[in-house]
Amino acid sequence: MFEQLDELVAEFTELEGRLPAVFASGDQRAARDAGRRHAELKPLVEAYLAFRTAETDLRDARELLDGEADPDMRDYLRTEIADRETALEDLAGEIRELLVPRDPDDGKNVILEIRGAEGGEEANLWAGDLFRMYDAYARRHGWRVEALSSQPSDMGGFREVTLVVKGDDAWARLKYEAGPHRVQRVPATESQGRIHTSAATVAVLPEAEEIDVVIDPNDLEIDVYRSSGPGGQSVNTTDSAVRMTHTPTGLVVTCQDEKSQLQNKEKALRILRSRLLQVERERQEAELADARRSQVKSGGRSEKIRTYNFKENRVTDHRIKVTVQALDQVLAGGEALDEIVDALAADERRRQLGDGAP
Repeated sequence: MFEQLDELVAEFTELEGRLPAVFASGDQRAARDAGRRHAELKPLVEAYLAFRTAETDLRDARELLDGEADPDMRDYLRTEIADRETALEDLAGEIRELLVPRDPDDGKNVILEIRGAEGGEEANLWAGDLFRMYDAYARRHGWRVEALSSQPSDMGGFREVTLVVKGDDAWARLKYEAGPHRVQRVPATESQGRIHTSAATVAVLPEAEEIDVVIDPNDLEIDVYRSSGPGGQSVNTTDSAVRMTHTPTGLVVTCQDEKSQLQNKEKALRILRSRLLQVERERQEAELADARRSQVKSGGRSEKIRTYNFKENRVTDHRIKVTVQALDQVLAGGEALDEIVDALAADERRRQLGDGAP
C-alpha cells in the first residue's frame, strides 16, 4: 500500500510542476486530463501525508512514554497515544476510500433517454411520469435540465424523450437509474379499475465532449422532414426535423423539438456523440468480460431494477432490496428518491472496497 502511495505522491508532485505548461499549450484534451488527474490525486496525497505525520507523532509519543517515570505524565501520554491511534485509523480508512478507482465519468453532464416499453399507451404515460420525476429531482439538486428530443404519445406521455442534465454531481447520482422501471397501478385507460403492470426503460449516458468523440462529417447521412406532433398533427410547415444516421455504426438519431433545422442538427449531434462514446466504452469492456448486460435489456415487465406500486404507495429497488413507503415523494423527485440513490451508492462503495482496495 505504501509503495503505491509513494508512487502517487511522486506523480502528483511531477504533475503540479508541469500543470502551468500544459494549460498554456492550448491542448484542450491534455489540459482537461491533467486537471482532472490533479484534482483526483490531491485529496489522496494530502490524506497520505497527514497519515505519515500522524504515524511519526505516534511513534514519538510511544518513545516518550517508554522513558517517562512521572505517573501524571505517563497518564497524559497514554491519552495522547490513544487519540493519535484513533486519528491514524481514521486516516487509514479515508485513504482506503480514496484509493477506490474514481468513475471516469464523474463530473460529466448526463443524457437520460426514457422510453415507453411493454404496456402500450400506459407505458408511454409512465415514461412521462419518469421524465417529470427526473426533471423535478434535477432541479431540486440545482442541476440544469435541457430537453434534447421527444416523441409525445397521444395521451400526454412519451414514446421517447431525451434530456441532458448538467451538474457537477449529476452523473454520480443519476447513473444508478439505468434499466427497466416497472409500474403497478390502475391506468387512465382502464375503465374497470383493474391494476396493470407496465414498464418504461431509462438509459443513462455521459454527455460526450467534442474532444472525447470526433465525428467525420462524411460519415453522416442527414435527412430533413416536417415535424409532427401526436396523431400526425403538424407542428410547423418547414422541413426543420432532422434524422441523422452515422453510417459506420448504423446509429440513428432524430430531433424535431426546435423550429430551427440548425438547432435540431446540433442537438442530434450531441446525442449521437454520446451514444458513440457509449458504444466505444462497451466495446472496450467487452474485451474484459464475455458478456455484459445492456442497461435496459428488452424493457419487459419481468425485467426491472425498480418497481413502483401505487396501491401500496411503495417503491422497491430490486438490486439492493430497499423499499420506501413514499411513492408520491419519489415521483416528486424528493428526499425519498435520494434515500434510494444513497443506498445504491453505499452498496457500490462496499463492493468496491471489498474487491481489492487496500
